[in-house]
Amino acid sequence: MNLILLFFAVITTAYAQGPTLVLLENQVIKETHSIFFRSLQERGYTLTFKIADDSALVLSRYGEYLYKNLIIFAPSVEEFGGSLDLKALTDFIDDGGNMLIAGGNGKGALTELASECGYEIDEEGTFVIDHLNYDVTDEGQHTKLVIPSSNLIDSPVIVGIKRETAPLLYQGTGILAVPENPLILPLLTADSTAYSYNPNQAIDEYPHVVGKSTVLIAALQARNNARVVFSGSLSFFSDEFFTSPVQKAQDGELVAVSGNQDVAIAISQWVFKEHGQLRVRSVKHHRVGESKPPQAYTIMEEVVYTTNIDILEDGQWKPFNANDIQLEFVRIDPFVRITLQRKPTGEYEAKFKIPDVYGVYQFKVDYDRVGYTRLFSSTQVSVRPLQHTQYERFITSAYPYYTGAFSMMLGVFLFSFVFLHLKEDEGKKTKHD
Repeated sequence: MNLILLFFAVITTAYAQGPTLVLLENQVIKETHSIFFRSLQERGYTLTFKIADDSALVLSRYGEYLYKNLIIFAPSVEEFGGSLDLKALTDFIDDGGNMLIAGGNGKGALTELASECGYEIDEEGTFVIDHLNYDVTDEGQHTKLVIPSSNLIDSPVIVGIKRETAPLLYQGTGILAVPENPLILPLLTADSTAYSYNPNQAIDEYPHVVGKSTVLIAALQARNNARVVFSGSLSFFSDEFFTSPVQKAQDGELVAVSGNQDVAIAISQWVFKEHGQLRVRSVKHHRVGESKPPQAYTIMEEVVYTTNIDILEDGQWKPFNANDIQLEFVRIDPFVRITLQRKPTGEYEAKFKIPDVYGVYQFKVDYDRVGYTRLFSSTQVSVRPLQHTQYERFITSAYPYYTGAFSMMLGVFLFSFVFLHLKEDEGKKTKHD
């Protein structure tokens, strides 16, 4: 029995992070990038290595995807093998699959895929060049760059804490991200003195990308929360760059080991949704003083909305801690917008009064922050007007009208009394005469 439980535990661990297809340009990359691949396997990924132009490649069978994640380390591939093409890869993203792509030469399959994701790779043969920020081991073309950790995106959930990261080594092409696309995230950018060009050619025209607009590693989080990371450098994930010391050629301080491994592992954890994944565990709403939701609310009632939000950390769902989550009470447009308050129990709660307008409303939470999956929750409720027995009987602002009505009644009574009394006296006087 114990052996059976152990067997299932091993199987569960092996598939904890989902099967992952790794497409390589050649088998040598498996050895030159062994530290990165080993880190994935130690975190529970099942890696299937294939050559990128293998004629037997397939992502899905009978309408079901065989892999949850896809890694492409094949910068020079002209055309993928088997059933893999641009449509199959974009469909994989549309269906929630995650991709990590490294390297690009400005042409071929990766260029087309990058274009579909909102990136533009520089022309074939180009490298990012920086004559002020290159490593001492550079071979003379100033393409082996030293990138400070401050150039990373300010999002610890994606790249880790920047101040704890050593300088990075980068050698590869430049990426231009479409600025109009709000889903694109520049994870790592070059310094202001960098530009992208062919180092073997004289510069006779303005470079395609220059300065801080030169993106080195870019990310896309689609509206369905699928994630894609594109690095212009395959060497960024290599064993050599993971273990190399870093020193700028011009009076730079020697750093024993680059920060490539820490950043590469952090990016892989993010792109494969180990980090930054949110979910709504429960939603409750009711009137103040009650515990169950009514069939319909009434205008001007006090309402309590409570929700539990979790984040995936170390393979377990834990309560999410934030102070900027908002609730909207919407009927076409938001009538109420209020910040949810986190209680000691971990729940988020909001109390408010329903507007004096009846109709069909929604409790809506739409939380979209850099590095986190989009969190959306919508609960529909009905709001009815007051019943005839629920209106106020005496309104303070109507006291003058009440006074006028009662004074009129009193006046009629006095007039009737006087009128009848005088008429009776006149009748007695006439009879006496």
